[in-house]
Amino acid sequence: MNDDLQKRIQAALANPQNMGEMTGADSIGTVGNADCGEMLRLWVKFKEQNGKRVIDRATFQSFGCETAIAVASLATELIRGKTAEEALALKTEELAGELGPLPPMKIHCAQLVEGALRSALEPEKAEIKIEKISTPSSGTNLLDSFSKPKEGVKLTFLD
Repeated sequence: MNDDLQKRIQAALANPQNMGEMTGADSIGTVGNADCGEMLRLWVKFKEQNGKRVIDRATFQSFGCETAIAVASLATELIRGKTAEEALALKTEELAGELGPLPPMKIHCAQLVEGALRSALEPEKAEIKIEKISTPSSGTNLLDSFSKPKEGVKLTFLD
């Protein structure tokens, strides 16, 4: 990874946006990547604006590398004010926002964010490899969900 990209990632990590659980979310998407052991959960809250249902706020939790966290932070800002359709139309490389193009070895970080977004916004159409986890009960966090899965909850890892 080049020094310029590393500096942009460090800048995003110095002040991460929208990190943490969101109570009262309208939708939650969770994905994992078996190759690198990363997992990401994305919470989305909508509002009515000019007769459209748009994303008011999105937050995330990640067990992942710095790049995945930086992309998730930037993507949650990028999708604010967009309809679900507009957010889903964003390409993987667009989700990385001001990080710019990611090297081939880091593209999976943006794909992880894209998968969580897809899982949250169109769970019925998400690829079979991505499965939405049921909304956690209060007091349950992402780590609890993965370390103590509830009966009937299935985690499916991305290739």
